Amino acid sequence: MKRTNRKAYKENILTTKSNLKGIGGFLETILRRFRNKAFGIALLPLYLISIFAMGISATPGVYFFFWVKEITQHWAPFLHYGAMSSAAIAAYFMYGFCLVFVVPFFNYLNPFKIKPFRGNYYSLKSAPWYIHNALTYIVRYTFLEFITPTPLNVMFYKMMGMKVGKGVHINTTNISDPGLIEIGNYVTIGGSATIIAHYGQRGYLVLSKVKIGDGVTIGMKATIMGDVEIGPGAMIAPHELILPKTRIPAHRRPPNNNNNNNNKKNENDNENENKQNMTSSESAPVAKSV
Repeated sequence: MKRTNRKAYKENILTTKSNLKGIGGFLETILRRFRNKAFGIALLPLYLISIFAMGISATPGVYFFFWVKEITQHWAPFLHYGAMSSAAIAAYFMYGFCLVFVVPFFNYLNPFKIKPFRGNYYSLKSAPWYIHNALTYIVRYTFLEFITPTPLNVMFYKMMGMKVGKGVHINTTNISDPGLIEIGNYVTIGGSATIIAHYGQRGYLVLSKVKIGDGVTIGMKATIMGDVEIGPGAMIAPHELILPKTRIPAHRRPPNNNNNNNNKKNENDNENENKQNMTSSESAPVAKSV
């Protein structure tokens, strides 16, 4: 396992002035000078876009619910309310399946595409990262669990810009920055694994691609961070953490934790046996000479 070294980025993250010129520099200076307030105001358009996307997705389900309510209003109360309850649940799933397509469409229309970046959190270049992940999280936290693991969640990530090969199995929703992730053919990603193409370092926001080669297996609850490359056929152990700038060689195998645990167990057994022997020798009666 190798880690690459890069020259430290020297931008002053505490500055309240922007290096950009024109209207972009003016907006970035306002954002940095009035960080919390300006950031909150800047998020308002994003919330409006999110509400609009979710509203469009919910429209067919709402229509279906009121249609069922109308045609069953003369039924017996038990049947009427049962039909309305079923319609409400069906409306939710209609919303979810619509959302899987509507959100990527809004992401496609977004002119600010996510790109590799290193710099200040409070900058215009970080805006695509916020927008891209906000749209991803709408689906992730409201419906994606219901279609994971199925080909539908792979299709969603593809539509969000992730490069995915054939025969890929993704059994997790803990994925951020799909537009910066590349996955080869026949990759298996275990349950609750986390893949993110960003990290924070010394006050900087760093966005860097994650590349996963063909035939890689990622164990459950493993974590892959930004600027990581995993060679073909490599295996990542469950709960293993792969730090930024790490390069995993092809066909790498994780440490054998079972052997380590057995060695520790044998050491503990030997230590306990030695203690028992010492205790027995100390407590044994001493023969008196006549």
